[in-house]
Amino acid sequence: MKMKKGYLAIPLSMTLMIPTVGSVSAHNGEDHSHDAKVDTPAGELRTSLDHLLTEHAYLAVEAMRRGAEGAEDFDAAAGALNDNAADLKGAIASVYGEEAGNQFNKIWTNHIGFFVDYVKATGADDQEAKDKALANLAGYKSEFSKFLESATGERLESDSLAEGLQMHINQLIGAFDSYVAGDYEKAYEYERQAIHHMSMVSKGLSSAITDQYPDKFENTMAVTPATDLRSTLNHLLTEHAALATMAMQNGIDGSEDFDASVNALNTNTEDLAAAITSVYGEEAGMQFQDMWSKHIGFFVDYVKATGAEDEAAKEEALQNLDGYRAEFSNFLETATDGRLKSDALAEGLQMHVIQLTGAFDSYAAGDYEKAWDEIRMAYEHMLNPAKGLSAAFTDQFPDKFKATMPSDMPNTGMGGTADQNQFPIEFLLAALMVIAGGTTLGMKKYASNKQ
Repeated sequence: MKMKKGYLAIPLSMTLMIPTVGSVSAHNGEDHSHDAKVDTPAGELRTSLDHLLTEHAYLAVEAMRRGAEGAEDFDAAAGALNDNAADLKGAIASVYGEEAGNQFNKIWTNHIGFFVDYVKATGADDQEAKDKALANLAGYKSEFSKFLESATGERLESDSLAEGLQMHINQLIGAFDSYVAGDYEKAYEYERQAIHHMSMVSKGLSSAITDQYPDKFENTMAVTPATDLRSTLNHLLTEHAALATMAMQNGIDGSEDFDASVNALNTNTEDLAAAITSVYGEEAGMQFQDMWSKHIGFFVDYVKATGAEDEAAKEEALQNLDGYRAEFSNFLETATDGRLKSDALAEGLQMHVIQLTGAFDSYAAGDYEKAWDEIRMAYEHMLNPAKGLSAAFTDQFPDKFKATMPSDMPNTGMGGTADQNQFPIEFLLAALMVIAGGTTLGMKKYASNKQ
C-alpha cells in the first residue's frame, strides 16, 4: 500500500481553538447559551472522532473490495485508508503525546495489514493464510483493548473493548466475504453496520477522554442529548456522501453490485423517511423522501450522461441540481424560522455538488488519487450541515436538549455492550422533520412564500 501524507488531521486538543462553523446565534433576542449546545469543546472532540473512525470503516471496506477486484484504483483507495490512519495517529498524539501516538499507529496499521492479508489469502484460495490473518486480528483485538484501557486510565474496560473490536472485525470480514460470494445486498448491509458501529466507538472514546481531561474541554460533556443529535446527523449525512460516491462509480463501471449500492443509498433515505412517517404521518414522510430522492436522481442523471458522452444531458443534470439547492435552501430557512440562512445553505449545497461530481469526474478520467482525495473531502464536508442543522434545532427547541450529567462512564468505547445514555429517538425524529421542512407551519410558510 502507498502511504501518503495525511492532510485532514486535526489534533483533538486543538478543537478548543477552532471557531464555530455554522453556529446559531440567539434567535428573537433569546439567549440559550446556558442551555444545550452542540459546539462545545467536547462536542468538537466527538465530531472529530465521528469523522475519522466512521471514515476508517468506510475506507477499509472499499479498499478490501477493490483488492478482491484487482481494481485499478486499489492503490488510491488504500492510500486514502492510510491517510485516515495518519490522521488518527495525529489525533491520539495530540491528547496522549507522541509516544502514545506512535504506539497507536503501530497497532492500528498492523490491523489494517491483517485485513489485507485476509484479502490476499482469499484471492489465493489459501484457507491456512486466512486463518492466520484472523488469528492475527484476534491478537490485535487484545493488544488494542489493553492499550485503550491503559491510555484512558481504565475508564474504558478491556473486556468490553475487545467485544466491540470483535464486532468491528466481523463486520469488515462479513462485508468482504459477502462481496466475494456475490451477495452484494448483504455486503452493503455489513458496510452500513460497520460505519454506524464506529460512531459508537467515537461516543465511548470521546466520553472517556473528556472525563480524563475535563479542564482541556472546559468541563463539557461528549455525551449529551445535543451532542448525540449532532453525532447522529454526522453519521447519516457522511454515510449519504459515502454511498453516493460508490453508487456513482459503480454506475459508470457497470459493476455487478450497482443495484445493491443504489439500494443501500436508497435505504439511507428510506430510514429517514420512515422515522418521520412514524411520528408525523405518511404525508410528511413522503414529502421528505421525494425531496431527498430527487437530488440523488439528478446525480444518477449525471452519471448516465457521462456514460453516454452527452454533454447537454450532463449540463441539464447540473442545472437541476442547482435548482434543487436553491429550493431546498429556502425550504430549510423557512422550516428553522430563519436560524439557517438560505444563502449559506445554498453555498454549502453547491460545495456538496461540486465535490461529488468532481470525485466522479476524476474517477471516470482515471485520476484515482485525485478522486479519493475528493471523496474524503466530500465525506468531511457533510459534518458542516450536521453541525448547522443540529445547532438550529437545539436553538429552536432548547428545553428538549438541556445537558444532563450521566450517572456512569460508558464501559465501552467500541459499542460492544448495552449503550448508556441512549439518545432519545423522538429528538432525532423531530430533528429530521426540521430537515424535511415537514412541520405544518413550515409547509404553510413555504407554500405562501412560493406564491
